[in-house]
Amino acid sequence: MISRDVTINNNIGLHARPATFFVQKANSYKGSIWVEKGDRRVNAKSLLGVLSLGIGKGTTITLISDGVDEEGAISGLAELIQSGLNDLN
Repeated sequence: MISRDVTINNNIGLHARPATFFVQKANSYKGSIWVEKGDRRVNAKSLLGVLSLGIGKGTTITLISDGVDEEGAISGLAELIQSGLNDLN
Protein backbone atom coordinates (compact mmCIF):
# COMPACT_ATOMS: atom_id res chain seq x y z
CA MET A 1 0.00 0.00 0.00
CA ILE A 2 1.36 3.42 -0.95
CA SER A 3 0.07 6.97 -0.68
CA ARG A 4 0.86 10.44 -1.96
CA ASP A 5 -0.44 13.90 -1.10
CA VAL A 6 -1.42 16.07 -4.06
CA THR A 7 -2.94 19.54 -4.28
CA ILE A 8 -5.79 20.28 -6.66
CA ASN A 9 -4.75 23.23 -8.80
CA ASN A 10 -7.37 23.57 -11.51
CA ASN A 11 -9.91 26.42 -11.27
CA ILE A 12 -12.99 24.45 -10.26
CA GLY A 13 -11.46 21.68 -8.20
CA LEU A 14 -12.46 18.05 -8.52
CA HIS A 15 -16.09 18.63 -9.45
CA ALA A 16 -18.36 17.25 -12.20
CA ARG A 17 -16.37 16.98 -15.42
CA PRO A 18 -12.84 16.86 -13.95
CA ALA A 19 -14.02 14.28 -11.39
CA THR A 20 -15.39 12.15 -14.21
CA PHE A 21 -12.00 12.08 -15.92
CA PHE A 22 -10.31 11.32 -12.59
CA VAL A 23 -12.67 8.39 -11.89
CA GLN A 24 -12.26 7.04 -15.43
CA LYS A 25 -8.49 7.08 -14.98
CA ALA A 26 -8.81 5.39 -11.56
CA ASN A 27 -10.95 2.66 -13.11
CA SER A 28 -8.20 1.87 -15.61
CA TYR A 29 -6.15 0.34 -12.78
CA LYS A 30 -6.71 -3.10 -11.25
CA GLY A 31 -5.87 -2.34 -7.62
CA SER A 32 -7.88 -0.56 -4.95
CA ILE A 33 -7.60 3.23 -4.91
CA TRP A 34 -8.93 5.68 -2.35
CA VAL A 35 -9.07 9.45 -2.03
CA GLU A 36 -8.73 10.88 1.45
CA LYS A 37 -9.66 14.41 2.50
CA GLY A 38 -9.45 15.16 6.18
CA ASP A 39 -10.98 12.26 8.07
CA ARG A 40 -13.00 10.96 5.10
CA ARG A 41 -11.87 8.27 2.68
CA VAL A 42 -13.79 7.27 -0.45
CA ASN A 43 -13.30 4.86 -3.32
CA ALA A 44 -11.53 6.74 -6.15
CA LYS A 45 -13.43 4.59 -8.64
CA SER A 46 -16.78 6.00 -7.46
CA LEU A 47 -17.90 9.28 -9.00
CA LEU A 48 -20.44 9.90 -6.24
CA GLY A 49 -17.83 9.15 -3.60
CA VAL A 50 -15.30 11.57 -5.10
CA LEU A 51 -17.92 14.29 -5.57
CA SER A 52 -19.11 13.84 -1.98
CA LEU A 53 -15.75 15.08 -0.70
CA GLY A 54 -16.31 18.57 -2.16
CA ILE A 55 -12.71 18.97 -3.30
CA GLY A 56 -12.07 22.57 -4.33
CA LYS A 57 -9.10 24.43 -5.79
CA GLY A 58 -6.14 24.47 -3.42
CA THR A 59 -7.31 21.43 -1.46
CA THR A 60 -4.67 18.83 -0.62
CA ILE A 61 -5.88 15.25 -0.82
CA THR A 62 -4.18 11.93 -0.23
CA LEU A 63 -4.24 9.25 -2.91
CA ILE A 64 -3.91 5.73 -1.53
CA SER A 65 -3.47 2.60 -3.62
CA ASP A 66 -3.05 -1.09 -2.93
CA GLY A 67 -2.60 -3.86 -5.45
CA VAL A 68 -0.50 -5.11 -8.32
CA ASP A 69 -0.37 -1.73 -10.07
CA GLU A 70 -0.37 0.53 -7.00
CA GLU A 71 2.71 2.54 -8.02
CA GLY A 72 1.39 3.14 -11.53
CA ALA A 73 -2.01 4.11 -10.19
CA ILE A 74 -0.63 6.70 -7.78
CA SER A 75 1.76 8.10 -10.38
CA GLY A 76 -0.88 8.25 -13.10
CA LEU A 77 -3.53 9.91 -10.95
CA ALA A 78 -1.07 12.37 -9.41
CA GLU A 79 0.16 13.30 -12.89
CA LEU A 80 -3.42 13.85 -14.05
CA ILE A 81 -4.10 16.14 -11.09
CA GLN A 82 -0.83 18.02 -11.46
CA SER A 83 -1.60 18.64 -15.12
CA GLY A 84 -4.67 20.56 -13.96
CA LEU A 85 -6.90 17.69 -15.06
CA ASN A 86 -6.13 18.77 -18.61
CA ASP A 87 -7.50 22.23 -17.73
CA LEU A 88 -11.06 20.93 -17.95
CA ASN A 89 -12.49 24.10 -16.43
